[in-house]
Amino acid sequence: MNIIALLLFLIFAIISGIHFYWGFGGKWGSKAVVPTKKDETPLFVPDTISTFVVAVGTLFFGVLYLIKFEFIPLSLPIWLDKYGFWSIIAIFTVRAIGEFNYVGFFKKHKNSQFAVNDTKYYSPLCLVIGILTLVLELNK
Repeated sequence: MNIIALLLFLIFAIISGIHFYWGFGGKWGSKAVVPTKKDETPLFVPDTISTFVVAVGTLFFGVLYLIKFEFIPLSLPIWLDKYGFWSIIAIFTVRAIGEFNYVGFFKKHKNSQFAVNDTKYYSPLCLVIGILTLVLELNK
């Protein structure tokens, strides 16, 4: 279970690092991470604050695994230990399934660069995060 926890921490740390990079103005990879319409116009343009919120949030998720599996000698609040990981499971499983239009395994729009990356990388990664976190929760 410790290996799974470390793997999940690393996944979240990498995702966080990429978002910090974008938050500080980096451009690499940023063209294919936002859903786009058929004409390739983005559905939304993430601002700096929301990018940093995602960066901090994903880093927080990763640190939760380190605390829970005692790599960091702290105790999680009871409510966070009880519900936090189930929330992560829900967030990432729902993200993998998607909203049936532009995001997730069941999206209608499948031809944009984002859609291709979402099918190959983003949605499977979200599902893996959900499943591995479920494995950890069921093996307490």
